[in-house]
Amino acid sequence: MPSNASPFATPLAAPFAASGDTADKALDRDAFHEALLAKGDYYHIHHPYQVDMAEGRATPEQIRGWVANRFYYQINIPLKDAALLANCPDASARRRWIQRLLDHDGHAEDGGGIEAWLALGEAVGLSREALWSQEHVLPGVRFAVDAYVNFVRRADWREGAISSLTELFAPQAHRSRLDTWPTHYPWIDPAATPIFASAWERPGATWIMAWNWR
Repeated sequence: MPSNASPFATPLAAPFAASGDTADKALDRDAFHEALLAKGDYYHIHHPYQVDMAEGRATPEQIRGWVANRFYYQINIPLKDAALLANCPDASARRRWIQRLLDHDGHAEDGGGIEAWLALGEAVGLSREALWSQEHVLPGVRFAVDAYVNFVRRADWREGAISSLTELFAPQAHRSRLDTWPTHYPWIDPAATPIFASAWERPGATWIMAWNWR
């Protein structure tokens, strides 16, 4: 297989197993950190669909499809985090994690991330009604998102927190969209893309909290 083949075309190796190590050998903190960062090779931005979108080959219909399906994921993140909070007996941890709910649902004068995604949807030609109706959500997307939420409902709260660590790789995705969308997709109002900027600039709160719960 060519060395530049997509990780999506290769089988996953044993989680965090280094060359010559046994699968049950514990890694020290630094080695675990390095192994975790290496999992970025499997992040969704390397999927062919995402690559096409980043390089300007997506059609308006495909952009709208991505936004509509991503919106379903976004509105379920607060449900996932609420489930984690319900499972968490640690008050100090709940006080830190609840900020994630506020980031998405909004508070006071801040409309939150969901409102920003609605604005992006309108900018690409989707109505708010269409987004909330979920009429464009694909069955596979619905299955995957619902499975994620249900996993966190049933798992130990610390496993739920760890499952959120994909946030570690999100800034790269948002930075790419900020850099490429204005050039590749000038028909999208740039005023509707602050959601990418705010997500890119926000520290990896999930990573920081999960890394310190050791």
